Amino acid sequence: MKPKVTMIAWNQNDNYVVTAVNNHLLKVWDSCTGQLLHDLVGHKDEVFVLETHPFDSRIMLSAGHDGNIFIWDVTKGTKTKHYFNMIEGQGHGAVFDCKFSPDGQHFACTDSHGHLLIFGFGCSRPYEKIPDQMFFHTDYRPLIRDSNNYVLDEQTQQAPHLMPPPFLVDVDGNPHPTKYQRLVPGRENCADKHLIPQLGYVATSDGEVVEQVIGQQVVDQDEQGLEPSILDSMIRQLQLQQDQRIGADQESASSSPQHGEGTPRRG
Repeated sequence: MKPKVTMIAWNQNDNYVVTAVNNHLLKVWDSCTGQLLHDLVGHKDEVFVLETHPFDSRIMLSAGHDGNIFIWDVTKGTKTKHYFNMIEGQGHGAVFDCKFSPDGQHFACTDSHGHLLIFGFGCSRPYEKIPDQMFFHTDYRPLIRDSNNYVLDEQTQQAPHLMPPPFLVDVDGNPHPTKYQRLVPGRENCADKHLIPQLGYVATSDGEVVEQVIGQQVVDQDEQGLEPSILDSMIRQLQLQQDQRIGADQESASSSPQHGEGTPRRG
């Protein structure tokens, strides 16, 4: 196999250059002489993440598709800390990116299974205030393209960035309580009635009314003869209110009295 460099990074004071090679080795070089100083052994798959510590020139972080995260002392060529991203029942999760915090006390990683991993000193209690699973209900909604090839949300026919703020749900599409919905930008000051309720009722084709957790994605509702979900109805209503507000603003601007030689009055 011909060796290929997959990633390169300088340490904090630029004295060393670290390269990741596709034979799973990390090599530490003297940046002035080009001399090879250390081979760092530990990874079992290709490495695409190399991050230097923001102020400690000795420390370098590496992470790869083997699920391993290493903290290295590049001056000594030694391993300081190691974490293996094992996911129960699914094997390991490849680590796609890592970044240090500005103070160098924490670093965060993302993996191939959609997890955000946060490492650092201190207590994890502040992070327990939020749910383990957080998705926007629009994350996996289908998109279409209009005649100008612009992307639109299939349900509302609106550009995604112009849609009302989404709701926070878990991995199964079940909505989180209202205190979490206020974490979404644009919903900070919403009344409870404008945040998602927990339960709703839908009628089946047999006329039977069943209780359903609002926010669950129902596949092919029209084909099954079900009424649209209450969450979708709320989204349509919010979109309609937003469109009406924008239309009213445009109408009032166009009908404003003119002053002088055709200069519209400033609202």
